[in-house]
Amino acid sequence: MSIPNQTPHPPSNRSILASYCESPIGLVEILGTESAICAVEFVEQRNPQAEPSPYLEEARLQIEQYFQGKRKEFELNLDWQGTPFQQSVWSQLLKVGYGHLASYQDIANGIGNPKAVRAVGAANGKNPIAIVVPCHRVIGSGGDLTGYASGVWRKEWLLKHEGALLV
Repeated sequence: MSIPNQTPHPPSNRSILASYCESPIGLVEILGTESAICAVEFVEQRNPQAEPSPYLEEARLQIEQYFQGKRKEFELNLDWQGTPFQQSVWSQLLKVGYGHLASYQDIANGIGNPKAVRAVGAANGKNPIAIVVPCHRVIGSGGDLTGYASGVWRKEWLLKHEGALLV
């Protein structure tokens, strides 16, 4: 996983670059540039104005491999936008390995700010690059499957898929 690019998103007059992946838990939209991904999220339908790019097709292939159980790590360039605090949380999420869990407290400790548990939760919820930046691997301190922007049922499925939760 490469270090995220801190450049702004392309101007709004440029075409939308996207790729889509059918997954067992819904349609996944991958947005980005010619060389990095900016967002991965579950959507209800494809954007008919979106155009593919070779880089986003590579990202789609890697995400399909993840859902097939053939990939545990992603090798993608990330171009995320957020505050410095959010970016520090998202970088810490990349350290939570496949099949492992971390608490919000673990993430707060990992960024050197152990009192920022609530802020870590908020930043986790704003993660624009689901699955690749594994916010689904973060649970409550009591082991609860706390919120997930795409639905707790998807979080549970992803964790079972990775073997982090027993069926």
